[in-house]
Amino acid sequence: MDGRARTFVSVGAYLGWHAPAFFPKQTGAGYEMPPLLEPLGAHREHFTIFSGLDHRAPNGHEAWNNYLCGKVPGSYSLDQVIADRIGQSSRFPSLHLIAGASEHTNGRQMSYTKEGVPLPEIERPSVLYKKLFLSSADRARVGYVLSSGRSALDDVVGDAKRLQGALPASDRAKLDEYFESVRGVERRMAREIASIDVPVPQPDYKVPETDPITPNLMMEAEQVMYDLMALAIQTESTRVMTFGLYGLGQVFTIDGQPLSAGYHALSHHGNDPGMVRDLIKLERSHMVQLAGFLRQLREKKDAHGRPLLDTTIVLAGTGMGDASRHSNQNLPMLVAGGGFQHGRHIAVDRSANGGPLLGDLYVTLMQRLGMEVGTFSNASRNMNQFFS
Repeated sequence: MDGRARTFVSVGAYLGWHAPAFFPKQTGAGYEMPPLLEPLGAHREHFTIFSGLDHRAPNGHEAWNNYLCGKVPGSYSLDQVIADRIGQSSRFPSLHLIAGASEHTNGRQMSYTKEGVPLPEIERPSVLYKKLFLSSADRARVGYVLSSGRSALDDVVGDAKRLQGALPASDRAKLDEYFESVRGVERRMAREIASIDVPVPQPDYKVPETDPITPNLMMEAEQVMYDLMALAIQTESTRVMTFGLYGLGQVFTIDGQPLSAGYHALSHHGNDPGMVRDLIKLERSHMVQLAGFLRQLREKKDAHGRPLLDTTIVLAGTGMGDASRHSNQNLPMLVAGGGFQHGRHIAVDRSANGGPLLGDLYVTLMQRLGMEVGTFSNASRNMNQFFS
């Protein structure tokens, strides 16, 4: 193995993780598993926990997407920086998935292009499955739609260029940003058209007859999405994926008992013991699904016989350090796989002068993917020393 990872996956919890139940009390390798990490116990030598990291970003739910964007929410996100550098060799430079969606998540996506354009997310497992594993008839139909769309873009660009000469300088700059966004869409469409006729392995996997997209079926949706994400990595369909765990007012039933309030209300628990207890139950269910995904990546092998987790970096975190206080500080972060040395809790003193930022960790992840980078957002170092 050359020490490089090939694939990047980011799981982001919109309502955060309850930090006291996420962060171990001890540092180093001998830490006692806190409640939220217990479902991941079988994988503890395959992940690292970080506490004390953030982007020094503004507070509030509106800024939760600082998670992958850095200090400025809604700016060029980590996954797209990676996709623009290493994602072009796969059928899909990046895929963006979601579970537990609600009308309140629109405009609060995780992923943003270099121009700050939010990328659409796939909510239905059946749509993702068809995208990954098109039948012959589907490929012909999609090829026609993509070609037609590209022609329409040509017309739009032509009209815009005719206007450009008559615009003042400030408007021309905005139009240039628009052109760059359109060129990005054109490049993605061209890649999809070029790959339409490439043979795609047909997996022995059946998606549910109906999509589990109602909010109370969020856990069921996660399980199917994680299954499909593992297949996407195994078939080398993409090298970059994000998976947003959203949610708002749904009341879950766990172990046969309905929780005391909806997801969003539990995240704003105000330190009420009963609500905190139910929030931890809910978030443990998310961790059970993540554990299943890590298990699949350990069991499935790539073309060289290596476990997929060895060459896949899984980043599970959030831009919300404490949803109850709308704080975006001290973000719970977990890094799994990627060929790193794992098994520890790394506690960073965020109050220390010159202490690491979350972006420094992201520089390390990008370097592990073979990218020659030294900065991300407001960070200008790496954290390689913590993985040696």
